[in-house]
Amino acid sequence: MNKYSYLSNYLSELPDFVFSYIQSYYDGESINTQIGYSIDIRIFLNYLRLFKFKTLSSLEEFTPEHINRVTVEDLIQFKAYLREYQIQTKTADGRTVNRTLRNSSHGINRKLSSVRGLFTYLYKTDKISQNITDKVDFASISQKIKKPLTTQETIRILDVIYNGEKYFKGRDLTEYLNKKQRDIAIFTTYLGTGIRVSELVNLNITDICFETSSFIVTRKGGDEQEIFMPVQVENELFTYLQIRQKCPAKDENALFISRLGGRMTVSSIEKALKKYCMIANITNPDKTRPHALRRTFACRLLEDGVDIKMVAELMGHKNIEVTHKYYAQYSAKARKEVMKSLEVIPKETSD
Repeated sequence: MNKYSYLSNYLSELPDFVFSYIQSYYDGESINTQIGYSIDIRIFLNYLRLFKFKTLSSLEEFTPEHINRVTVEDLIQFKAYLREYQIQTKTADGRTVNRTLRNSSHGINRKLSSVRGLFTYLYKTDKISQNITDKVDFASISQKIKKPLTTQETIRILDVIYNGEKYFKGRDLTEYLNKKQRDIAIFTTYLGTGIRVSELVNLNITDICFETSSFIVTRKGGDEQEIFMPVQVENELFTYLQIRQKCPAKDENALFISRLGGRMTVSSIEKALKKYCMIANITNPDKTRPHALRRTFACRLLEDGVDIKMVAELMGHKNIEVTHKYYAQYSAKARKEVMKSLEVIPKETSD
């Protein structure tokens, strides 16, 4: 069963208003995102059926009126419940067994975010009378600072991608040469525009316009945005397209395709980046993930003096507070430069 069929079957077991919520709020998001939010809502409804609406025999019986009767106290107790709870599952031989599930603070917050989205949707569409989710605090999380790639690390990765002949041998070299221009185009575009990896893999050939030196991406939430290309990105995409248009593909319009002709996936780009990072001797896990390139793009703009509001727009952030996380990285570097030049013992001055 493919993921789209799985999502359809999953939603068929949930109330109609949940289907409408997922379709309205997450149309344009990846299928994995839609499945994830559907699972979160199911956990919430199961909790309500277990502790508040015990007369309901199935999740399909839920109506917006049931949601309207949920209290702040219910949500606070749901948040506590998520720390550790049990579910019933069936084994391969048909036996029913209990499984204990636990959530980290990140897991709790994601599920609360899904529930908040559902309440927001129902309130905005006049299906419930109030949205009480703003009264419930998310779980506190100790924020770990994730650093961008340094200039030298960026140079090392690009050297491996552009000049892999120096690093690969045998079958690895053959594989590298077969996908060389594609990967150059992928990672140059990523570093040069800062788009999300999900937006990158969803690019189509028809999205690219060399006359305007731009391409169109579908941002989170379904909004389209025109992204203007630096000259190097434009050149590498143009070179790659000369090769791409000669390659048979399962999806004729997909810009980046795999060896088998299918559209590149997020996981395949992650795998490729990890391999290049390994060769470039970059081992910090935070720097071997695609988002590190997006983080590097944002920090470089801030270092170059680009206004944070413009950076937020280029990154596709609807909330500038998200962009401030990248500003913190730039700010740390600026603080370091200030402190390096500080003289702890002042020089004597002549009176």
